[in-house]
Amino acid sequence: MLAAGLGMVVVMVMSLLLLLAQASAAASKAAAAADLAALAAADALRGVSAGEPCLVAAAVAARHKATLVSCTARGDQSVEVSTELPAGPLLGVATGRARAGPPP
Repeated sequence: MLAAGLGMVVVMVMSLLLLLAQASAAASKAAAAADLAALAAADALRGVSAGEPCLVAAAVAARHKATLVSCTARGDQSVEVSTELPAGPLLGVATGRARAGPPP
């Protein structure tokens, strides 16, 4: 009986650790998608690559299975973006935020 109880505790702890690992991985993916989308949008804003900055950012985010939530091109040649990525049925949505351009 004691062994079964301890076994259940171990299973629960392992399940929680797996959820934590899944949340961490989703957050990293959302942040990476935001970083890459911001860099691509900043290149488009500066004329280094073709396209409208926020459309380029949305395309890059989509390639990383993320959704572009917001995109703001500023007058100082910088771009700020926010992305969301589904993290799983129990975890909801992971978000990422990034800025690219010259130093503030």
